[in-house]
Amino acid sequence: MKALILVDIQNDFCTGGALEVPQGNQVVPVANALMGQFDLVVATQDWHPANHGSFAANHPWRKPGQVIDLNGLPQVLWPIHCVQESFGAEFVQALQVDKIDKVFIKGTDPEIDSYSGFFDNGHRKSTGMGDFLKEKKVEEVYVMGLATDYCVKFTALDAVALGFKTWLIEDGCRGVNLNPGDVDQAITDMRSGGVEVLNSKELL
Repeated sequence: MKALILVDIQNDFCTGGALEVPQGNQVVPVANALMGQFDLVVATQDWHPANHGSFAANHPWRKPGQVIDLNGLPQVLWPIHCVQESFGAEFVQALQVDKIDKVFIKGTDPEIDSYSGFFDNGHRKSTGMGDFLKEKKVEEVYVMGLATDYCVKFTALDAVALGFKTWLIEDGCRGVNLNPGDVDQAITDMRSGGVEVLNSKELL
């Protein structure tokens, strides 16, 4: 059983969004083309309370891009994004959401961020996605979405750690590149962590 994992294809990460990922919209046609190729399609959705600790605005004198300690973990500060029930948190309109079997929300605890679709950044709580995939007898997962160097990377690495054969659909991802080379380094890290990398054309 193979599953496609769509990571955070939300308005705030795409054109005009609060935390716009360069060319983020370009992952949408890749996702739409691939969904019909899989037994199961799941999606992750950043779903932050307005007082989330990862928002620079919630820390006096801080600005996006700075790193602080948040409950014992290094935390990159971001612009306010993907606030629960907001337009920015919704999936991009062009995404064929009717083909998604289940959505897993993350980042709901104001005290800790959650890049991965499986766990928060401290692996203190699970979203339930790993258990769901195992219940469905999924053995291979294919990960794509936004952003390569954060949520996609940590979702893929956690998938490997949970025992799934894990593939990164490289052309179905775009990165933040907060620092030059971050995306390339993320792909290197994923390969080193046991993630296989392919192009969507190999699946179509």
